Amino acid sequence: MAIVLGPVLAFRGTQEDRWNVSVLFVFDGPAQRTLRWGDGPAGNDHTGQGQEIASHDGRRVWRYDLAVPNDASARTINYTLDDEAVAGLGWSFSVPGQDQMPRVAYASCNGFSDPRDMKKVDDKNAQWKNMAQRHAGAAFHLLLMGGDQVYGDQIWELPQIKQWLEQDRSTRRGAAFTAAMKGAVEKFYFDLYCARWSQAEPAALLASVPTLMMWDDHDIFDGWGSYPKDDHECAVYRGIFRAARNAFQIFQRHSKPGDLDQADITDRSAGSAFDLPPYLGSVYRMGGVGIVVLDMRSQRTQTRVIGDAAWNDVFAWVDRQKDLKHLLVMSSIPVVHPDFGLLESLLGVLPGQQELEDDLRDHWRSRPHKEERLRLIHRLLAFSQKQKTRVTLLSGDVHVGAVGVVESQRSGGPENASVINQLTASAIVHPAPDGMVLYFLEMQSGRVEDVDRGITARMLKFPGTTNAFIGARNWLALEPDPEQRLWANWHVEGEATPYTKVIHPVQGIEGD
Repeated sequence: MAIVLGPVLAFRGTQEDRWNVSVLFVFDGPAQRTLRWGDGPAGNDHTGQGQEIASHDGRRVWRYDLAVPNDASARTINYTLDDEAVAGLGWSFSVPGQDQMPRVAYASCNGFSDPRDMKKVDDKNAQWKNMAQRHAGAAFHLLLMGGDQVYGDQIWELPQIKQWLEQDRSTRRGAAFTAAMKGAVEKFYFDLYCARWSQAEPAALLASVPTLMMWDDHDIFDGWGSYPKDDHECAVYRGIFRAARNAFQIFQRHSKPGDLDQADITDRSAGSAFDLPPYLGSVYRMGGVGIVVLDMRSQRTQTRVIGDAAWNDVFAWVDRQKDLKHLLVMSSIPVVHPDFGLLESLLGVLPGQQELEDDLRDHWRSRPHKEERLRLIHRLLAFSQKQKTRVTLLSGDVHVGAVGVVESQRSGGPENASVINQLTASAIVHPAPDGMVLYFLEMQSGRVEDVDRGITARMLKFPGTTNAFIGARNWLALEPDPEQRLWANWHVEGEATPYTKVIHPVQGIEGD
């Protein structure tokens, strides 16, 4: 049977000196194939039978689990399918040594919010090609994908959903999510992942670098979580969300739908099943590096980003971590960014900019989210100072490259433990905002925000430039050196060399 999609690699954590990776394939028809893998040239040291985790319309999704020995030496793992139909096909990925910090690539916004945006770029996957070239020169061990791995905004064009939209609002809110709607929506998301991820350029990276992915709004549809409560609680919105969530669990997390609902970090707050669905964030540690992957969509409302119990679970894990050099926190939407409230008022008089309104409500600096954001900043600063760990935020969403910083003047720890850098890389496929939006962003970039007494946030000049924002497609590489510094290299479309910022561990240069 033919391969519809795959292989797609996912990192599943370290355990008992093992680097755990899963491999996902979508086959056209029933299959019982053996995966062969190993660090020899033929990759035949081990075999795995895999398990079917989902199916749709004759297509079967299979996952294979690999537990790679993670000892002192780095290694390359070769793998292939034992099947005559795919004879000659083989792939590989790299695993760092146990005490080696991983080389990491970060990308977001892998698609277009509007098909018309494709006309704005010459080669939609040019930055994927660039990443592949860098990977061939020095292999990445992890690919972090920070949101909008697919764009589900065309869900509204499905005939069954379009008919529902044509009704008045009160009728829509009371309408049922019919079997016809359910079938069409489930097919839409399944087809979407298969089509977008089977493109040659992203497929090459998905097959050769284990991924850590977290969804954002477009993986569901634009602005999910920031619409009025009555919309989000209507049957059709709930049905679309469930289908998108199932697809997320299958394709981005390599899990059967529902399997992640009882994950180690889950929200147990009071509330209805829809009001507070299970939290899908995850946490990882590999040597001196920890990664927190925040789920900022499952529990989002106009007044909440993540439920309180989920936050407590996240930070209970964070606070248990000792001797970390770096803690990377994936926040799909930037924690440090110009205040969109003023930008909203400015854009309100410009034709064609009103589609940004839900994005404005999405942001951390939206008034209803400011208290939750403040708690996040306080807890990260407290951990950094207590454990002497460098904390760095990784963000996307905004279709520009940028550097932000949170700085605390409060006493209680090493000076540079009072600095949290934010590295924004966006987008790898979606085009940058137009010149007017960039102009307004630059106007606001010089403002220093008083987050709290003795705590400020501001945008920095983008490394090597006189501007705060890079208005071109980009992706980010985090490359460690022997001094345990992370070299943050933005690879920007049209630029031959990357833009670089160095992130020192707390014991390094003060004030960075």
